[in-house]
Amino acid sequence: MGLPRCTQQGSARILRPLEFLDTGNESMATALNASATASESWPPLPLTDWNDTYQTLHRLFQIIGKTRLALAPKQNHWWHSALYLTTRGIGTSPMPYGTTALEIELDFIEHMLIARTSRGETATFPLPERSVAGFHRDYLSLLGQLEIRPRIWPVPVELPDRLRFDRDDVHRSYDPEAAQRCWRVLAQADRVFKSFRGEFLGKSSPSHFWWGSFDLSCTRFSSRRAPTHPGGVLNCPDYVTREAYSHECISVGWWPGNVGGVEEPAFYAYAYPEPAGCATATIMPGAAYYHSMLREWILPYDAVRSARDPDGELLAFCRSTYGVAANLGNWDRGALERPAAG
Repeated sequence: MGLPRCTQQGSARILRPLEFLDTGNESMATALNASATASESWPPLPLTDWNDTYQTLHRLFQIIGKTRLALAPKQNHWWHSALYLTTRGIGTSPMPYGTTALEIELDFIEHMLIARTSRGETATFPLPERSVAGFHRDYLSLLGQLEIRPRIWPVPVELPDRLRFDRDDVHRSYDPEAAQRCWRVLAQADRVFKSFRGEFLGKSSPSHFWWGSFDLSCTRFSSRRAPTHPGGVLNCPDYVTREAYSHECISVGWWPGNVGGVEEPAFYAYAYPEPAGCATATIMPGAAYYHSMLREWILPYDAVRSARDPDGELLAFCRSTYGVAANLGNWDRGALERPAAG
């Protein structure tokens, strides 16, 4: 019996089991990989240089994220809806669909959307040169060819506009180099957050990419219930934030900028509920500060990437903000933290 044949259906390419993936983007991938190899591990990412691409990507992530929200079994704090960093981009991890598993990935090395199933199928289409509406149409068509039809509400959340994905021909920018730099920043942050997570014995989240707000975060919990969250997140139902913040937590994360007057990319940290004293507490490193409007600690990304030891700079921020919030919030640190190696 010969190898299964490749079939072409519409704009999506379906690859059956045992076939090699040939995306046709080898020259683009080779050029970008060479550039990435020569560049810094923590590349520059000023938002003004790629804001149009960021706006498009944010909506593409929401379409992918809403698929996970539709298919994955519910978990505490909406963990079932988050996305994850991969070795090539950002993806869903396997999602159940009946007795089949589906995984979606945005590949920022070859700049492809890739869907894989546990039946051995792989379907792809290129990311550049399509509007959000075109992406939404081609994405649902691709899933339909795989006989997977999730119910996705085609309206953005946590964004100021409510332009439906299936009507959005406004957002169509895609700069491959900028998209890859963003992914590389996220991959570096993800690596450090995972190291930081290993120091905690209590309940803590994986390093999650949140498609609603386009940020990466890792959260620790005291195990105690929290006061009901007041809600009020832009274009997001209050029951979402009340589930997310059902228990006391301390989070650290990264976003690309344009949040609460912080225009450039930054790391952030906060506690919910915030104990008294956070605003005036001393934290590390020296470039970090408390943002009174956001009620969060902020560490500019450029302060990390320009440091002699970026990992150490970021870990100092993670540890010091957690330590301050945990002490002021009377967390049982002896029971929750892994003893330092002696």
